[in-house]
Amino acid sequence: MDPHLLRTYVAVTRLASFSAAARTLGYTQSAVSQHIAALEADLGTPLLTRRPVAPTPAGERLLEHAGALLLRLDAARADLGRFAAAPRATLDVAASPLALHPRALAALPATGVTLRSLPRDRVPAAVATGEADAGLVDGIAAPSDPLRLPDIAPLASARVAEEPLAVVLPTDHPLARRTGLRLDDLVDARWLDAPAAGVPLDLLRAVHAGPAGRGFRTALRYEGTDPRTLTALAAAGHGLVLLPLPAAGGVPGATAVPLVSPRLVHRTELLVAAGAHGEAAGPVAEFTRRLGS
Repeated sequence: MDPHLLRTYVAVTRLASFSAAARTLGYTQSAVSQHIAALEADLGTPLLTRRPVAPTPAGERLLEHAGALLLRLDAARADLGRFAAAPRATLDVAASPLALHPRALAALPATGVTLRSLPRDRVPAAVATGEADAGLVDGIAAPSDPLRLPDIAPLASARVAEEPLAVVLPTDHPLARRTGLRLDDLVDARWLDAPAAGVPLDLLRAVHAGPAGRGFRTALRYEGTDPRTLTALAAAGHGLVLLPLPAAGGVPGATAVPLVSPRLVHRTELLVAAGAHGEAAGPVAEFTRRLGS
């Protein structure tokens, strides 16, 4: 399967237009049509309807594979490109918002650093494809267990920190005086859904192991990246939220009660391309050494 044809197919389906895909990719519309026809001939099945432009059932199935295939190719190109690249004097770090642990920030080199916030599911891809030299990613896990990360490229990971988790709720909430809370007791509560700034609700549903799609109802969705805003929303009664304990306090009207069951921690990991942490010099190696000391 020609990756150039696959990229054209993804662009056409994303934009639902042959002409828009041609403008985006810098091709003529005729070339885009030829790419799609060649891909359909290669796979032996129609992938798109033309009026309107939409994927067929086979095309939908191809889309399920396309993102991972193209990402893996981009990761391979970036990985091999590191052998020929000149040593870098700067450090580009991609980090999910809750992965900005004080220990990681203190380990950053004094100069030449660019720190960018990305959604947690984009951080491994950014490192794998060379968009970032290093990544800081967070998630929840059993104590001492590594995070489950997508297998998109040879990446090396290292523990940065593990912190207890806490449920944030208003100080006048009936559960605010508890010394600890069980996730089982909060399935029917109203929650804040904050994929970037807090623990995503789909992850809570997964660790709870209840019926698919059940429980942890969304009362309000917050699409920002500031945990303090999220805590303020919880204090105002818009819903509960799960955060690492150090990030859960300090907002008037909010109480953070430790999560005691199941046994989970908020874990932060450093991600670098496999082999990059073993370089004798350079900002990635310096950053890695500082975090390991």
